[in-house]
Amino acid sequence: MSCLFCRIVAGEIPAAIVHRDDDVVAFRDIAPKAPTHILFVPTRHFASLAEAHDADAGLLGTLLLRVRDVARAEGLEGSGYRVVTNVGEHAGQSVFHLHVHLLGGRDFSWPPG
Repeated sequence: MSCLFCRIVAGEIPAAIVHRDDDVVAFRDIAPKAPTHILFVPTRHFASLAEAHDADAGLLGTLLLRVRDVARAEGLEGSGYRVVTNVGEHAGQSVFHLHVHLLGGRDFSWPPG
């Protein structure tokens, strides 16, 4: 298994896990771009949102609901937070396993990047 995030999900690479269930693993980003920067990955590998199928709707919904739950637990609900997924190299995706970034704890500008 060569996918970095698959190896984190499998417990082969240590990570600061903040949530784990059968469908989603969430862990703190090792190069945070905000005071709170947590990555959420489905336990099943697919490279990006572009590879998702309509049959994955339940998993994708669960993924976003876990983001919501962790944002609440991290105390971000009142001040707000940003949820981002990058699809492909031109969008800045560097690990090709679908993942969602939860960013919070500071002000953000628009447009990003």
